Amino acid sequence: MRISRRIAAEKFASPRHGRTRGRGTQQVRRESTQHAGDRVKIALVQMNSQADKQKNLDTVEQLIATAVAQRQPDLLVLPEYFSSLTESKDLIYASSEVFPEGGAYRLMSRLAKENGVSIHAGSIVEREGDRYYNSTVVFDSEGQEIAKYRKMHLFDIDAPDGRSYRESDTISRGLQTVTYELGHFTVGCAICYDLRFPEFFRSLRDKGADVIVLPAAFTLMTGKDHWEPLVRARAIETQTYFLAVGQTLVHDENKWCWGHSMVVDPWGHVIAQCSDGEGVTDAFLDRDLVRKVRVDMPVDNNRVL
Repeated sequence: MRISRRIAAEKFASPRHGRTRGRGTQQVRRESTQHAGDRVKIALVQMNSQADKQKNLDTVEQLIATAVAQRQPDLLVLPEYFSSLTESKDLIYASSEVFPEGGAYRLMSRLAKENGVSIHAGSIVEREGDRYYNSTVVFDSEGQEIAKYRKMHLFDIDAPDGRSYRESDTISRGLQTVTYELGHFTVGCAICYDLRFPEFFRSLRDKGADVIVLPAAFTLMTGKDHWEPLVRARAIETQTYFLAVGQTLVHDENKWCWGHSMVVDPWGHVIAQCSDGEGVTDAFLDRDLVRKVRVDMPVDNNRVL
């Protein structure tokens, strides 16, 4: 199927059902009733990535294989910095990739094609010239890149636990919002700290988003109090399905991430959630529910500002 592209919004057809996927003796057959465009299945892959890039890529390949075999999703979503999570500037730069080259990029493309599943590849450090970006790349079920989003809001704060974070010391800011299509859904892209800026998500809703995906590495200190309230608020405000997938537990020996990856429906209900540690959760997204919520509570029609 032809892929159409537009500025800051790229479209793709969701995977064909009824195809056999997988390698060797591990094969999974899609249920033909699972895909009608208006109903798709997603899976969130929660990770505990470390600085060792190759080890992380080996782990994510195993997690994806398990998710595909057990969950049979249309779309897999990974967390922020899934291929390498570290606060070392040297290691951040060392893990970077010039797309479409690089181990993480090529692996995600290959796994999407081999498994016949679309992959929303969390985020990878992308290098372009002398600049580095915190970039999401999305691959369709043929392994083709069909969307790329560079994180716009950089995490520069002094946290309640006394730690300072200066993402802008290593990462440049993206300039465009991005959407793409999954079946009959329009999916908006966000990353981690974007979550705190509601006007960003209003812009995605204005671009037609029915689903918003947020890979994250939310800190423990802020996550325990703010993660779920913010995720649910953004879902309620935009009347979208909100897929928030995080890093979990400790990395760099002393930085803890909150995890608690979750799927929230357009009414604000948590319909799926990961426990502590690495793992996978899944949910079906129903386009009819998005329509119903927007009819029952027509906030977009009543906006003044």
